[in-house]
Amino acid sequence: MKNQWALLLGIVFALIVAIFAVINVDPVTVNYLFGESEWPLILVILGSVLMGGIIIGSVGIVRIYSLQREIKHLKKEKAAEQPKVSKNDSLKTEKKPKESIQKSTQS
Repeated sequence: MKNQWALLLGIVFALIVAIFAVINVDPVTVNYLFGESEWPLILVILGSVLMGGIIIGSVGIVRIYSLQREIKHLKKEKAAEQPKVSKNDSLKTEKKPKESIQKSTQS
């Protein structure tokens, strides 16, 4: 359901940007570091939206990759700790009956 809402919001956002871009077709001057040129405003708007989407998508991919690496690292750490925990548990269970026997004899 979450993906459906995200898709709907994406479509609505794309429609708003498209309508806004089609309304603004006047030529504008775009200044670069090395020069300038005139482009239709529709291309400037669509190019800006595309660049923003690429930047946000890249940041999201990097974040997902780093979280997956962290999960893998934590799973390895947990697997390394698991034998230690099971040895400690077996030692505790062996000691508990002896302690309970000693307590019952002392009473």
